[in-house]
Amino acid sequence: MNINQYIDHTLLKPQAVADDINTLCEEAITHNFYAVCLNGCFVTQAVKLLQDTAVKVAAVIGFPLGAMATKAKVFEATQAIADGADEIDMVLNIGWLKAGDHDAVEREIKEIKTAIGEKVLKVIIETCFLNVTEKKVACQLCVNAGADFVKTSTGFGTGGATMDDIELMKEEVGSLVKIKASGGIKDYATAKAYIDLGVTRIGTSSGVAIMLASKS
Repeated sequence: MNINQYIDHTLLKPQAVADDINTLCEEAITHNFYAVCLNGCFVTQAVKLLQDTAVKVAAVIGFPLGAMATKAKVFEATQAIADGADEIDMVLNIGWLKAGDHDAVEREIKEIKTAIGEKVLKVIIETCFLNVTEKKVACQLCVNAGADFVKTSTGFGTGGATMDDIELMKEEVGSLVKIKASGGIKDYATAKAYIDLGVTRIGTSSGVAIMLASKS
């Protein structure tokens, strides 16, 4: 299994600087990761560094809380695409979801997907803040809105991906959308277990360590 092609090599720390992004992209090239995942201010830099490679650029928006205005999220997404991003990882509006304003949640996801067109949209539902019913509803709303992926976590909440959440998400979305597991995935065994459950993408800052372990 080419586990490298499941990995979004991720750096979202607020203290990240340009040199860190250089290293992230160099590592992604070395290990042929599927994508790098980073904050919007670094998209142009990453696109330039990766322009002659197969590594894609994913930008986060509404990150990490998901609570900004929809128009701001749409602008952030379209700017990232204009700067050269291939994929968008957006944070769902958790407050709207928990308040039962499902129409607003679905409408926002749909607006962002419409704005970015054929580019890939992953929706972070931040499972650690949701009960089982809310997780199921979030998955259904993502499917209805035309998202390409549902994603577990930002990595900034109180918890990350779990096997139980992946099984629940898979049951809800089936083959209609793909699943990205992220948050706390630091070793090869864990990454492979998620892939065996049907995950298509792994979001991790430990991609290099996972690759080294996969070859040992």
